Amino acid sequence: MSGATQRWQVRATRPVAYDVVKAPALFAPHSDVLLGFGRPGGRRFVVLDANVMRFHGAAIRAWFAAHDIEARIVAVPGGEEHKTIDTWQDLARRLDAFPVHRRDEPVIAIGGGVLTDVVAFLAASYRRGLPHLKVPTTLMGYIDAALGIKAGINFNGHKNRLGSFTPPLAVLLDPGFLGTLPRRHLVNGVCEIVKLAVVCDAALFAALEADGAHGIATAFADAAGGAILDRAIGGMLDELAPNLHEEELSRRVDFGHTFSYGLEARHPQRLLHGEAVLLDVLVSVLIARRRGLLDETAAARVFALVERLGIVPDHGALDAGAMWQSLQDRVEHRNGLQRVPLPTGIGSCSFHHDITRGELDAALLALRDRLEARHEPAHER
Repeated sequence: MSGATQRWQVRATRPVAYDVVKAPALFAPHSDVLLGFGRPGGRRFVVLDANVMRFHGAAIRAWFAAHDIEARIVAVPGGEEHKTIDTWQDLARRLDAFPVHRRDEPVIAIGGGVLTDVVAFLAASYRRGLPHLKVPTTLMGYIDAALGIKAGINFNGHKNRLGSFTPPLAVLLDPGFLGTLPRRHLVNGVCEIVKLAVVCDAALFAALEADGAHGIATAFADAAGGAILDRAIGGMLDELAPNLHEEELSRRVDFGHTFSYGLEARHPQRLLHGEAVLLDVLVSVLIARRRGLLDETAAARVFALVERLGIVPDHGALDAGAMWQSLQDRVEHRNGLQRVPLPTGIGSCSFHHDITRGELDAALLALRDRLEARHEPAHER
């Protein structure tokens, strides 16, 4: 019958497979780890954080030259304020002027989580997809941002509004980069480890209690510090791997990421990502406490850990309006439900869809009172 509806079905699967590899001294002259990815020799488009260029640029250039790889090395500023469409476009123009093979000359991102997100999105969108490698150089990237397959840029005043799910060829972890980080950026990453420990891993929480402060002081260079990072990486991958494309929107790793987006948008020059996440964690702990989900002993351990780590949360940055609006945005992002993880003990959580503005206001008041009893506001660092 000429008017009959016809349907052609297309069904395909594309496997996701990549390794996260600890690769100390990645750019030492003898290191051959990078040689295992892409065509021998050839060309590589390499994007470095400007601070990485300052500390490690000479060694990185020397490594590529020693291995007869033609590398176009481009430095870009780090930081959330540069996670923009302008940065993406600038990199796309530079890549377009330095053509690489579409399948065997991977783009390489060497920097913090912002940079690896932007470069992964560049790789996903240029010629509809180039292979890429991620080499995180901040603690935030090392234990969190660079491990998964999400890529993106901020847009129209919103974090990560444009992006994709883009698996890398590999994530290469060189702990030596952490030794040149300022303390504030080490703490920024530790805040994400605290997040993971509170809702996923009581043993990781205990390790932070025992060795976290020393880890920060030594850039996690000794055995105990390395064990904390390894456990955090393993725990994060355990959470991400079964749900890489976020088909399930109730995610434990979204703990600390409900109200924090509003704080980051409200204070882009004042708060780093992990600092905003920690404020969200503490607010969520107090909401859970008021609901009877979390007992006082467990809540007190969270606050005691923050103090033991030498972290002074910037409670002057709390903003009820911005945080409530952030929750409304998360409802859209989480397909119509709040899906807020609230801790039910150290290492566990449950999801809730009915948090009220009154609960948020009460938790903020309680948090200010609790923190003001210990510290003066930390406006300057």
